[in-house]
Amino acid sequence: MKHLLSILLFTAAATTAAFAAEDHTPKHGGVVIETKAGDMELVAKPELIVIHVSDHGKPMKLTSAAGKVTVFNGNEKTEAPLTLVGEKLEAKGSFKVGPGTKVLADVALNGKPAVAARFTLK
Repeated sequence: MKHLLSILLFTAAATTAAFAAEDHTPKHGGVVIETKAGDMELVAKPELIVIHVSDHGKPMKLTSAAGKVTVFNGNEKTEAPLTLVGEKLEAKGSFKVGPGTKVLADVALNGKPAVAARFTLK
């Protein structure tokens, strides 16, 4: 019985470690959220918003992507289209970004239905 308990505890610890490895730590200095389409990291600058998409910590190969971002800062709202640039999505424009700014990204990846990703900048 002790042997079985030891195996169960070891399995639980290993499983917990595997989930902890997928900790959603930003790799590009942005904010990471988990969506049905994969993990998305949003990096927001006043002139450029970039979304990096990954699958279990590895960059997702994007063959097609479409969407838009909507930036909410107080009562102000700014929208911009997202375009695929290499392995990431980009929106160019003039954005007021800072702590507390909310960004909604509607994104369709690789021919799949669009997902809504909601970010809050830190």
